[in-house]
Amino acid sequence: MPSTAMKKKVLLMGKSGSGKTSMRSIIFANYIARDTRRLGATIDVEHSHVRFLGNLVLNLWDCGGQDTFMENYFTSQRDNIFRNVEVLIYVFDVESRELEKDMHYYQSCLEAILQNSPDAKIFCLVHKMDLVQEDQRDLIFKEREEDLRRLSRPLECACFRTSIWDETLYKAWSSIVYQLIPNVQQLEMNLRNFAQIIEADEVLLFERATFLVISHYQCKEQRDIHRFEKISNIIKQFKLSCSKLAASFQSMEVRNSNFAAFIDIFTSNTYVMVVMSDPSIRSILQLESSQQSELGIGLPAYGCLDLVARGLS
Repeated sequence: MPSTAMKKKVLLMGKSGSGKTSMRSIIFANYIARDTRRLGATIDVEHSHVRFLGNLVLNLWDCGGQDTFMENYFTSQRDNIFRNVEVLIYVFDVESRELEKDMHYYQSCLEAILQNSPDAKIFCLVHKMDLVQEDQRDLIFKEREEDLRRLSRPLECACFRTSIWDETLYKAWSSIVYQLIPNVQQLEMNLRNFAQIIEADEVLLFERATFLVISHYQCKEQRDIHRFEKISNIIKQFKLSCSKLAASFQSMEVRNSNFAAFIDIFTSNTYVMVVMSDPSIRSILQLESSQQSELGIGLPAYGCLDLVARGLS
């Protein structure tokens, strides 16, 4: 791995059976939800390096959750596990019958993080929410979130409800990787300038392998606040279907009477999605000819695109 790679250590922790390895396999190894049933329990720590946006490398530590392993993490392996951590992701099985033990292990993790990596960002995923009755999900998640925030002090934690069977997994992991992207504010500013020049309603950037949303700009409020993760989930599933047919996904156009949406490869590590109110407009992603098109986006848009691309390299 090149020495210029920017490695970020990510701890994935939680009790055995909470669903850690399943979600990692769906996001990073192109598993579909039903295929995760054949995954076995993680033994000790599984290390994997995931290249994300070129030079950013996620150094994932998937830590087995059996009691023996958990105790070792807090004693003999404490310094090795918890040193130089950028992100701790702790996964809770919402239907666990050992909630008190789960919370005890979580607090032990926090103590080790506070001692070894006090600047680490903490994420708690309340997982397997599909097993909870729909009319009870908001209440149960809110109660769990309040408990976790209280137990996490003086550290702060961000909580997400997740399930491998819907788009919530993509919402949580998009939020996590967003925290790891360098110069993200500059990236968003260039994306906003590009969107304003071409008069797009919305522009989104997706990481190419995972299809996680890494940045976006919108010029007006949209009705569906979950649309990003829904798009990630739908396109990821479509890409997997294409690969099973020995085909590759490159681009997509969707039009109706209200809008036109385009998804295409942007850089070697990303896809871009552009949404326009004018359904008759031609694809602005056909960059070779769009400079002379009736769009008239010209060189300023190219300049913004170039700045966005440089920010991703």
